Amino acid sequence: MSLSNHPISMEFFPPKTAEGAQKLRLVRSKLAVLQPKYFSVTFGAGGSTQQGTRDTVLEMHQEGFEAAPHLSCVGSSRASLRAILADYQAQGIHRLVALRGDLPSGYGATGAAGDDFRYASELIAFIRAETGSWFHIEAAAYPEMHPQAKSPQDDVRHFADKIKAGANAGITQYFYNADAYFRLLDDLAALGVHAPIVAGIMPITNYSQLMRFSDMCGAEIPRWIRLKLASYGDDSESIKAFGLDVVSSLCERLLKGGAPGLHFYTLNQSVPTLAICQRLDTVL
Repeated sequence: MSLSNHPISMEFFPPKTAEGAQKLRLVRSKLAVLQPKYFSVTFGAGGSTQQGTRDTVLEMHQEGFEAAPHLSCVGSSRASLRAILADYQAQGIHRLVALRGDLPSGYGATGAAGDDFRYASELIAFIRAETGSWFHIEAAAYPEMHPQAKSPQDDVRHFADKIKAGANAGITQYFYNADAYFRLLDDLAALGVHAPIVAGIMPITNYSQLMRFSDMCGAEIPRWIRLKLASYGDDSESIKAFGLDVVSSLCERLLKGGAPGLHFYTLNQSVPTLAICQRLDTVL
């Protein structure tokens, strides 16, 4: 099975235990059948899982997968990032996801006074200055606006700054309103930005978990979807079936509308992403 005409990629978080690491090996072996373009690996607030991110990325790289570590401004100095970049270069890693990053407890809205970078655009410019064209850099985009942005227009300008600083492409926060994605593309085009913007996709498998994530990151759950999910109560099978329908239809519309690819937020699970891609294979 392959979605070769529509590139896909997948995000994992670094496991914290030996059992979690073994589970992730099984998950990515199952997802490898989809021939993903790359796997990305997150880190905790303030870079708190940085070593786990590195270990996971290098293990996948050694297995023959292209792997992209996340890098963050938060809690990072120029010296520490210079060492991290040199290490990834030495290991043959050629792709990064460059983010401002989640703020750990005690940080202000723009980070701590000792941070060398406040915005992802500054981090991206630093990566380019240090490493030239070595890395393919993905940056975060927000179809429904970053929760700390002053306005939608300001948020779009921030993403444009990331591209101008040297990012190659964008990956969106997850969303369930395709119109928001296409509007983002139009707004960026109006600013002269035509970089590929890959659609971030969150499978729906658990109502309370989805609501918790969405409250934290500012992603909107359309009212009709929320009400339908809530009506199922503890019926997890109905929630998963409905979620599969909703997300598969969203992906179909995005790809047919010209989205350059899909980036799945897997939560270290294989079954939901496999199910969506199997569904898409029957309609694309």
